[in-house]
Amino acid sequence: MAQPVPIDQISHVIQLSVAPVFLLTGVGALLGVLTSRLARVVDRARRQEDRLEHLSLERHPELLDELRKLSRRARLMNWSISLVTFCALLVASVIVVLFAGALYGIDVSLLAAALFVLGLICLIAGLVVFLREIYLATIHLRLGPLQSPESRR
Repeated sequence: MAQPVPIDQISHVIQLSVAPVFLLTGVGALLGVLTSRLARVVDRARRQEDRLEHLSLERHPELLDELRKLSRRARLMNWSISLVTFCALLVASVIVVLFAGALYGIDVSLLAAALFVLGLICLIAGLVVFLREIYLATIHLRLGPLQSPESRR
């Protein structure tokens, strides 16, 4: 018969898992922002693809260029979402490992620390990719009506 795990040991594991749970909450909110941003990029690309069918041939290169930019941004968002999701999986694994270690009486400190650090590295990488996507979105930003070269003089 298996020995019961003392309640104070379980409560200690719960205390240790609070920080990763808060991190998971933040990561979940970040994933909401990232997926919303990806949806906006996809919606814009679909609108531009619809416009492509109705535009004159002179405007096609301009629109195709914008579609290439939107495609690049969507790929970056996909990478960012993937990295941040992997972060969430690693952080959730930390919590599972902590409880498994407490239940089976084994030292999992090195494994838990490694999983947590890998999770943070994935989070940092996801945020860097997200920053790159924001940079691409803002360098191609055009505010106001289109102006001909003559009207800028």
